[in-house]
Amino acid sequence: MLGWAVTFMVLALIAGALGFGGIAGASASIAQLLFVLFLILFVVALIARALRGQPPV
Repeated sequence: MLGWAVTFMVLALIAGALGFGGIAGASASIAQLLFVLFLILFVVALIARALRGQPPV
């Protein structure tokens, strides 16, 4: 999922450099959403692992 966020961010940067404002804005929004979702899932996984008694990675 982090890879998708990076892909959309690169797409947003390229579109912004070429002057496609709408596409750049949409891609940046998608990248931001995916990054936040990745962080939330990462924290949930860390908490679930800690509750099972296993040390963090």
